[in-house]
Amino acid sequence: MTNGNGAARLICAVDTVEMDTAVSLAKNLRGDVGAVKLGLEFFTAHGPAGVQAVAESGLPLFLDLKYCDIPNTVAGAIRASANLNPFMITVHVAGGPAMLRAAMAASFRVADRTHNERPLVVGISVLTSFDETDVAAVGMKGPITDQVRRLADLAQSCGLDGVVASAHEIEELRAQCGDDFTLVVPGIRPAWSSTDDQKRIIVPSEAIRRGADYLVVGRPITRSDDPPAAARRIGEEMAAVAA
Repeated sequence: MTNGNGAARLICAVDTVEMDTAVSLAKNLRGDVGAVKLGLEFFTAHGPAGVQAVAESGLPLFLDLKYCDIPNTVAGAIRASANLNPFMITVHVAGGPAMLRAAMAASFRVADRTHNERPLVVGISVLTSFDETDVAAVGMKGPITDQVRRLADLAQSCGLDGVVASAHEIEELRAQCGDDFTLVVPGIRPAWSSTDDQKRIIVPSEAIRRGADYLVVGRPITRSDDPPAAARRIGEEMAAVAA
């Protein structure tokens, strides 16, 4: 999916518990985004059947459930996702090497079972809602950039396809991990939208310039009066840099 086309690299975060809203957004955004992301809110409300209903829009599915458990449990959860055919799944890198390797092995099992491409497995490094105070409060060793780099190194050493990280770490991660390591960047806010609860944000064009592969954008699209138009506007900003 990564190419010069801004829309192909734009993932819309459909963070809602409303089934009709999620399905409608996914259908209306076809052609204007490359995928939709469904997370814990929606999955808890509607389960796999709800995810499948959104997937029927035809857009690729980013299943963002941030798995973090013992290796067998995480591997089983990823194998269980086969019927949903996600193109990308998240796990917490903090789950440790054994869990990360089990997650990767499970992704290949999914491909064997479905005869589709296996889902990309990307690791959560440090949440974009965190600042330095939050990192210290949960016992992580800061500063944030150093912690992200350590986790990215662990993820890559365990075979993960990439990590989720803020745009502020893109350049260092690209230099450290190389061009084939996928960087998924949330906390993206166009200059014309509000920042909400994200503390480490950046505009879409700058994230692409720094080397992001995929940008995850939620409320600037989903809360817009015209979500497809908002998505197109963001995609155009991305494409102008990537061209």
